[in-house]
Amino acid sequence: MEQTIENITLEELTDCETLVMKVIWESEEVMSVQEITSRINQRYHRDWKIQTVSTFLSRAVKKGYLDMKRKGRTFHYYPKVTEEAYGRREITKCVDVWGGGKLENLIASFAQAKRLTEEEKMQIRSLIDDMD
Repeated sequence: MEQTIENITLEELTDCETLVMKVIWESEEVMSVQEITSRINQRYHRDWKIQTVSTFLSRAVKKGYLDMKRKGRTFHYYPKVTEEAYGRREITKCVDVWGGGKLENLIASFAQAKRLTEEEKMQIRSLIDDMD
């Protein structure tokens, strides 16, 4: 059963653990460490060994993001936290840390760092208009 992280406190994921979680979140089914390793190496152009990925999986389990079930001789991993919930927490953290707690500061900083196309500006305006 997946849960959100708004109501619970979980230790942060490292960048490598986040890549592992991204692969798991993007899958329609639970996967073994071998399948996860293969997808990470293909998608993110890594050369990680199964033992390396197994370490990241173990840490994510201990932190409460994943659970595992034994199927025969292998373990299969599935998320306990949704990608959406984790993403919301990360965005909130960015606003707090890089925007001084104000979304407009973060957006202004982002706009200075990346030149937005007219289409991107229109999409952002539409999203804001839809918030009313």
